[in-house]
Amino acid sequence: MFDINKFCIIGGDKRQIYLGNSMIKDGKNVTFCCFDKCLEPVDDYSRLETAVSKSDCVILPVPLSRDGKNLFTPLGSRVIALDQDFCDIIGDKTIFTSNSRLLLSTGNYEKERVYDYLDREELAVLNAVPTAEGAVEIAMRNYKKTINASNCLVTGYGRIGKVLSKMLAALGANVTVSARKLNDLTWIRLNGYNPIHTEEISPGSCFDLIFNTVPSMIFDENTLRKTSQNTLLIDLASAPGGVDAEAAERLGIKVISALSLPGKVAPETAGEIIKNTVYNIIKEESP
Repeated sequence: MFDINKFCIIGGDKRQIYLGNSMIKDGKNVTFCCFDKCLEPVDDYSRLETAVSKSDCVILPVPLSRDGKNLFTPLGSRVIALDQDFCDIIGDKTIFTSNSRLLLSTGNYEKERVYDYLDREELAVLNAVPTAEGAVEIAMRNYKKTINASNCLVTGYGRIGKVLSKMLAALGANVTVSARKLNDLTWIRLNGYNPIHTEEISPGSCFDLIFNTVPSMIFDENTLRKTSQNTLLIDLASAPGGVDAEAAERLGIKVISALSLPGKVAPETAGEIIKNTVYNIIKEESP
């Protein structure tokens, strides 16, 4: 691991472009593959095998896949199946990836050479900032009033919930935050927000904006029936989310699913976060 200086970036969105270009500025050798549709000036290799052969390691995108079968390559025209053939091409390299569980299930990889950067705490914490900023931006574009003096509910007091609650309060919103753990509810109250147990959520007409960060079905049809049609519900939870979208549509409640916000609202920052996380892993694994 100590001598890793040649990186191959395969697939992904603008985050990966900024990631690679930042590494180049650091003096690293970087090859790109599956970016032939990108408008950025990237020296894209048409043959995956060629790009990989020039590297010490491979960096795969976040998300790894949208369908569980093919690599996430929105900026490339090539479809790359996550299968044993792909494993045969990259399997002898050190691999940095998101969703390592999925990757390991698709081929005979050496588990010890696969590192999941999305599992790292420093990445998750830092990614909460562009995610929260993106959520506020979505609210500003879609809510017809100011966030100041609005009644906001944030479900979940994890990394994103903590950052988002602070941002909303700074904008002058009346912030209610839900959680299940007593210690989280205590911190919510101590930080000046209105605490509510997640099991006791009954929105009614109380909230103008609801931001869900919990990846479980909190807003099922029963809960949505108690929610005002004037409420804007922004679902930040990873797929399949925490909102019954079909029920919300039937009930006339506007729901915005907001996935992968770091890559959409701040791709350069998100790329830097991934880069520094990869560097941290290399440093920790070096003798």
